[in-house]
Amino acid sequence: MLVAFSVTPIGSGDSVGDAVAEAVRVVRASGLPNRTDAMFTTIEGEWDEVMAVVKQAVDAVAAVAPRVSLSLKADVRPGVTGALTAKVEHIERVLAE
Repeated sequence: MLVAFSVTPIGSGDSVGDAVAEAVRVVRASGLPNRTDAMFTTIEGEWDEVMAVVKQAVDAVAAVAPRVSLSLKADVRPGVTGALTAKVEHIERVLAE
C-alpha cells in the first residue's frame, strides 16, 4: 500500500519545520520506501508496518507540540510493490510522448 500523510504540530509556535523534520526522520529510519515533498510524505509497505510508522511520526511531533493534525490518504493494493516510483514513471512516459 501507499500512504501519503502530513503531520502538523499545533500550538507550538509559528515554525513547524523542526517538528516535521523529526517525523520525516522516523519515516526514513523505518527502511520502507518513501518520498517527501512540500506537502506530504509518502511511504510504501504492508498495512501494519506503514501504519506503525505513521503512528511513530505522529508521536515524534506530539513530543514537541500539545496537539497534532494528521492528514492521510491511502492506496490499498495488496500484493503490489514498487508503486511509489512506478506511478510517477508512467506519468513521465506519457508526458514524453
